[in-house]
Amino acid sequence: MSGSASRVASPRVVNIGDLRLAAQRRLPRVVFDYIDGGAEGEVTLRENTRAFEEIVFRPRNAVFVRGCEMRTKILGCDLSIPLLLAPVGFSRMIYPQGEITAARAAGKAGVGFCLTTISGSKLEQVAEAANCARWYQLYLVGGRECAEAALERAWKAGFTVLAITIDTGTFGFRERDVRNGAGILLGTSRLKKIPLLPDLLAHPGWLSGFLRDGGMLELPNVIVPGRGPMMLPETQAALARSVVTWADLEWIRKVWRGPLVVKGVMTGEDALRSLEHGAEGVVVSNHGGRQLDGCAATLRALPEIVKAVGGRAEVLVDGGVRRGSDIAKALCLGAKAVLVGRAYAYGLGAAGEAGVTRAIEILRADLQRTMALLGVESTAELNRSFVDVPASWDMQPRV
Repeated sequence: MSGSASRVASPRVVNIGDLRLAAQRRLPRVVFDYIDGGAEGEVTLRENTRAFEEIVFRPRNAVFVRGCEMRTKILGCDLSIPLLLAPVGFSRMIYPQGEITAARAAGKAGVGFCLTTISGSKLEQVAEAANCARWYQLYLVGGRECAEAALERAWKAGFTVLAITIDTGTFGFRERDVRNGAGILLGTSRLKKIPLLPDLLAHPGWLSGFLRDGGMLELPNVIVPGRGPMMLPETQAALARSVVTWADLEWIRKVWRGPLVVKGVMTGEDALRSLEHGAEGVVVSNHGGRQLDGCAATLRALPEIVKAVGGRAEVLVDGGVRRGSDIAKALCLGAKAVLVGRAYAYGLGAAGEAGVTRAIEILRADLQRTMALLGVESTAELNRSFVDVPASWDMQPRV
């Protein structure tokens, strides 16, 4: 076992916050801040986690819980717990073969894995590593022809659910990334990287892995016709030119053969439009507080969307999940499952596959313990009666 792997397996690593500290020690500041930061003043980033603190449990005591059934099925995908690893871009910057590494851990744990278009690993290699539910998240970088080719590859590789992200009308202004030079690290100019060298050299474990992995210079799942893979420095401008519209969803629905999930839904209106355009599921998401700062926490938006959907589609939520009790609260408010991004990215940054495995183990054990203390034997039993919601939360949909 490597040194970093043994550290995350230590009895002292008891929660996701401990993995965050381990990642902060191993990673250069520019990489850690890429994982840890949000847009502008990071108000929404903080609110995502704080919202869970406002929900209070109402346990059923004097109950003997013989066991906790956490398995579920979503859009044809079997999950050992109601959890998927969310799409995290530039994962190879965090750890060598980052997407493959995380997918392998997801497969061993029986949770789902969602691969982003902004991946440094070929989707076929990720699919091979992920012996679990495979979702593919699409951006339209490179245009429709490029996207159609990627979707065909994804389907053949065994990705069964497509997630369309709709909250990237432009790139969020992530101030930490600008200050610390995330774009410079992933750029092609060696001279511009010189100011980063002291911090990079101070983290030799990360640096040696990054160099052995060849860095991350292109997007192998974005094959531009007549050119080949899109180069990484083009990504930000390409995202700004590739806003997903409702008209795009009509086209995507025609070319994708499996279930379609719309990610980035924050209002009942958008949830209903997603259903009108053929979505079988929606993900309540504000991009982890990395796009529009000042919007609602996802947990606060969840009840409105659950009520608007009215059981006609699966509702998932991401943003701010750091504990198994957070998963339980989301399920009580109507989510079928959660996606976690930072929670596993901290583990990936701290110790690769061992770190991701530890993150999932922590969340699984937390959820099981929370269910036992609530007096329930199955996640299917969790409902609104098990929580109190602040009166200040507007629970009525605006549709």
